[in-house]
Amino acid sequence: MISKIHSVSVNGLDAERVLVEADVLRGMPAYAIVGLGDTAVQESKERVRSAIKNSGCLFPPHRVTINLAPGDVRKSGPSFDLPIALAVLLATGQIEPDRCAETLVVGELSLDGQTRHVNGILPITLFAHQKGFKKLILPAVDALEASLIEGVEILAAENLLQVIRYMQGEDVFVPVNRLRLEDLQKNTSFDVDMSTIKGQEHAKRALEIAAAGGHNILLNGPPGSGKTLLARTFRTILPRLTMDEALEVTKIYSVAGLLAADKPLITERPFRIIHHSASGISIVGGGKVPSPGEISLAHKGALFMDEFPEFPRNVLEIIRQPLEDGEITVSRVQGTTTFPARFTLVAAMNPCPCGFATDPEKECLCPASQVVKYQKKISGPVYDRIDLFVEVPRLAVEKLEVGESGETSADIRERVQNARDIQTKRFAQMGISCNKEMKQKQIKDFCTMAPEAETLLRQATVQMQLSGRSYFRMIKLARTIADLAAAHVIDTAHIAEALQYRKKEGV
Repeated sequence: MISKIHSVSVNGLDAERVLVEADVLRGMPAYAIVGLGDTAVQESKERVRSAIKNSGCLFPPHRVTINLAPGDVRKSGPSFDLPIALAVLLATGQIEPDRCAETLVVGELSLDGQTRHVNGILPITLFAHQKGFKKLILPAVDALEASLIEGVEILAAENLLQVIRYMQGEDVFVPVNRLRLEDLQKNTSFDVDMSTIKGQEHAKRALEIAAAGGHNILLNGPPGSGKTLLARTFRTILPRLTMDEALEVTKIYSVAGLLAADKPLITERPFRIIHHSASGISIVGGGKVPSPGEISLAHKGALFMDEFPEFPRNVLEIIRQPLEDGEITVSRVQGTTTFPARFTLVAAMNPCPCGFATDPEKECLCPASQVVKYQKKISGPVYDRIDLFVEVPRLAVEKLEVGESGETSADIRERVQNARDIQTKRFAQMGISCNKEMKQKQIKDFCTMAPEAETLLRQATVQMQLSGRSYFRMIKLARTIADLAAAHVIDTAHIAEALQYRKKEGV
């Protein structure tokens, strides 16, 4: 008898249906798995055999063939253990087929039949919902993550025996409580706050604009001026994730295996910090089985790159396209995988190798040619994709000692959230969430400028020799500044402030 159990394979962020077929024939004992499975899939033979025996059932002493269809799609990971075990039991008549229809099954098994966590539960549950499966059997430890998707009944299995009893007609599963994003976001707290940073009001304003519109920002200044602290505090003023965005980000972390068991939903925008010694693959993603890199893990959040010129030139050039398109395509022999990468770049750098080229108190010892060479480590096209260039000067001791505390992150975040809400309403049903992502059509439709503002921008474009890309980035930046002021029309003051953040010569 040939039995069939529905399962799923996760490739990148996408899930694909896999039909687990089992055929048990009389003859010399043999056990084979076919269907382009990797080592983890092949090793499931021993896990499944032991799990079935230790669950009080009989593993057939015959020729057992398992087929993972379609045969031309590579399968990886241990998530096929549970469906393979059920297929064997169904083929030998130890469970009934009635409850197998319209049910999707995933899960790893231990030797004693206990279920274990598998990666990619969120995309698997989304797939089950989209394809019309009414029930999803998975490891109990993954039930909370799966509960984020409505429309599918989640059956949280503690062990193989529980699933067997269910397949035999018993009602052994209890309902899973579903999570709500609003409840999880209530307890959000940060260990840093904008109010603890003395001075640097110009830089704080720039970070507010960057957070409101998703714009890329570069902080430039001598060592000790507070660039890193400002950048790390940036995450405290980012707008809240919507439920759709939270699911999108959680899906990436689920595939990467980075979700905590007690927190199956990403509730705050990611803030990823990478060191300049990081490899290109770790930043953009890849591997034998392609997995998301740092730029994808920062999706809908921010990516902080300190000591920006110290990153290898090839790494900086690799991130150019994701900064423009919001996605990264990883090509391997096995196939091509595309990961989303819509993030805000927050970069920090010194003006020269020693760091004191712009410091009024300490003398720079770097030759002029070395300063130029250092700054040219970042190519023009990379600079062109940065919207805000901010000087972060060293603060005087007097200001550090007696300077008053500024606005709290909560105050700034409220303004940022209001501006982002305006953008969310503006771009509803357009597939974009912030001003940075606007294309030519949206710029034409939503960036109405006063005549005086148009004249100022035209003059500045000629005098500052702005490229076409920079010209439109100025408009998008001015649109965000206008949103922070709740202004419908872009005025001269909005354009003037946007122009202040353009790259100066020698910076």
